Amino acid sequence: MLIEARIASARVAWTDRHGGVSAPPYDTANLSAASADDAASVAENRRRLATRLELVDPARWWWLRQVHGNDVVHAHGDPPSIPPTADAALTTDVGVPLVVLTADCAPIVLATDGAVAVVHSGWQGLLAGVVERAVQALRDVASSPRVIAWVGPCIHPARYEFGRADLDRLVAELGTAVEGVTDWGTPALDLPGGVRAALVRAGVDDVHDVDVCTAASTDHFSHRRDAETGRQALVAVLDG
Repeated sequence: MLIEARIASARVAWTDRHGGVSAPPYDTANLSAASADDAASVAENRRRLATRLELVDPARWWWLRQVHGNDVVHAHGDPPSIPPTADAALTTDVGVPLVVLTADCAPIVLATDGAVAVVHSGWQGLLAGVVERAVQALRDVASSPRVIAWVGPCIHPARYEFGRADLDRLVAELGTAVEGVTDWGTPALDLPGGVRAALVRAGVDDVHDVDVCTAASTDHFSHRRDAETGRQALVAVLDG
């Protein structure tokens, strides 16, 4: 169920949990080296993904140490030996893979001619403005002001019960688009709605959604559903 697309000048893929070698609860294609999964299994899962996507060795991909903040790293050439601390990355270099990992948070790709960015955003990232910062950073280096955005598999409001106090903070910041209701009738965060609101505020009106709820899909990792679990990836790379 790997989802692949071409967006502007970028090749993009959102992975699922299938096709790897990890044992439960990381079964099977966990890509997170920060989990308690066997390191050799994670390395093999990454190698298999690189082979499937016909990309360079995963050691040359720009993996991030994600902290639910708003920092955006500019990726040029090979990455540092220690992944940079950031929740978004962008590049204008052809053939440099960018990655974010998720298990309910929104994996967002921003693409324009000659530049691409990937963004990891949960509710804290929405409040921190990571989406808007990534859009601005991309525009700062792009040759075209037109930005296309795609939201990948993430948790949807039907499965995302959310505390009223924090939900009110998000409504105050982004409007009622972030407010939803669970299937059982309690207040919920509409994460895709919040991402769309942030993108519109940043001046991006070409917004698409793969429309997959990770908590409802057994093909995807979900922290809210399973607690201890693996991570899927968004991978984006500019073509020549």
